Amino acid sequence: MLEILAKSRGGLTVSQLARNLGLPKSSVHRIALTFERAGFLHLDRESGRYRLGLHLFGLANMALTGVSLREQAVPFLHRLMEKTGLTVHMAVLEHDEAVLIEKMQPLGHLRLATWVGKRVELHCTALGKALLAYRSEAEIDDLVKRHGLLRHNENTLCSARKLKENLVLVRKLGYALDDEEEELGIRCMGAPIFDSQCKVEEAISLSGTTNQIDPSQFNTLSEQLKHTARAISAQLGCPADVLRAGTEVDLPNQVPPGH
Repeated sequence: MLEILAKSRGGLTVSQLARNLGLPKSSVHRIALTFERAGFLHLDRESGRYRLGLHLFGLANMALTGVSLREQAVPFLHRLMEKTGLTVHMAVLEHDEAVLIEKMQPLGHLRLATWVGKRVELHCTALGKALLAYRSEAEIDDLVKRHGLLRHNENTLCSARKLKENLVLVRKLGYALDDEEEELGIRCMGAPIFDSQCKVEEAISLSGTTNQIDPSQFNTLSEQLKHTARAISAQLGCPADVLRAGTEVDLPNQVPPGH
């Protein structure tokens, strides 16, 4: 129920929730009422629609404070945001989706429709492809079989063959590109984070409008992005020989006040 409500923009009524869940309205009403009393849901009395409650944000923050990866990465992400003037995201791989665990956005910029806790698809986002590129072919095939490749617009990669070809390019270049594949007018660039076991379970990205991320800037922005990803990887204990030769890891100082 909570996941369904998280994906709805204006909330849902008991009847709509019942249809989505395939449960009797009476059962859904009892569950929703329990959640409302606990602060997990908020009921708009006028429309009869349930939305996520504020108590969930407190639980989310408690969970995120235990994510040591996020804590270690925040100074690097802030520096990347300042250098590029773009929105920076960080995500972890969970249940065949990329889950955002950090977002930093420059003041005064167009606010992107993303938030900490949002789940994004793997095949059509820069974060997702950066994570997917380091999976085995069998894992990729299984994921496509389970979830399919949802088409968001004419730019979305909707065939397994084209997706695999794109992932080969991601491994070659060291970064992934979402060129309006999920949302028209928005471009994103993503890079993998390697942990101490040389596994890729996390990724970071730069996001902006097509005017903010112009093809003429791809080389410069991708190098800044990859430099940050390598720095975080080194901080997490990734062996030096896994990181690209000749890269100087720039370790930041303390996090600026307010971050």
